[in-house]
Amino acid sequence: MREIVDYAADRFITVIPESEMPGHSEEVFVAYPQFSCSGRPYIDSDYCVGNDDTFIFLEDVLSEVIELFPSQYIHIGGDEAGKTSWKTCPKCRERMHREDLKDVDELQAYFMKRMINFVESKDRKAIGWDEILEGGLQSDAVVMAWRSEEQALKAIQQGNKVIMTPASHCYFDYYQSDPATEPEAIGGYILLRKVYAFEPLLQDSLSSYILGAQAHLWTEY
Repeated sequence: MREIVDYAADRFITVIPESEMPGHSEEVFVAYPQFSCSGRPYIDSDYCVGNDDTFIFLEDVLSEVIELFPSQYIHIGGDEAGKTSWKTCPKCRERMHREDLKDVDELQAYFMKRMINFVESKDRKAIGWDEILEGGLQSDAVVMAWRSEEQALKAIQQGNKVIMTPASHCYFDYYQSDPATEPEAIGGYILLRKVYAFEPLLQDSLSSYILGAQAHLWTEY
C-alpha cells in the first residue's frame, strides 16, 4: 500500500482511502462476527452501534489507515446502511435510550459523529456519502453527493463542502450503449454525451462549497 501511495505521489496524485461503515460490512463479520448485532457471520451488514468494542475496533482500523495514507482526507463511508438489525438489537436499543435518540437514523448520526470526531482528532478531515446528513448530523465532514443534486444542496445549506458524484451522471459501472453488445454491468444506462453535459458547479454562487467531481467505477463486474 505504501508503494501505491508513493507511486501516486510521484505523479501528483493523492490516494484517499475509504473504510466503509456502518453498512456494507458483511466481509468484516465473517472474520469478526462479534461486531455485528447477531454475533454471527452472514446475517448482518451493519456494525452493532450499541457495542463499545465496535468503536475500539474501528478506531484501531482507522489509526492504521491514517498511518498508511498521508492524505488530508479520510473517507469513512456512511452509505446504504440497512439499519434493520438495530431496531431489535438490545445493545443498540440501549444505546438509543441512553443517548436519547428517537430512531435508527439518529443512531446512525451518533455513530458517524463519533467516527468523524476520531478522524478529526488525528488532524485529518472526514468524507462521507450523503447519507451522513440523515438523523440531523451536524459536522464539518465533506459530503459526497451520490443520490441526487438535491442532496448536494442540502449539504451546502448546512454549510458542508461537497464532492459532486451523482449516480445519474457519474457511475461508470452502468451500461454506456446497447446492453446486448456491452460487457455485463450492474445496470443503469449513461451515455457519454450525458456525462459531458454534467455541470458539477450547480450554480456560480455555490462554487466555493463544491470541491470537485468524482466518477465511480465499482468492480462487481
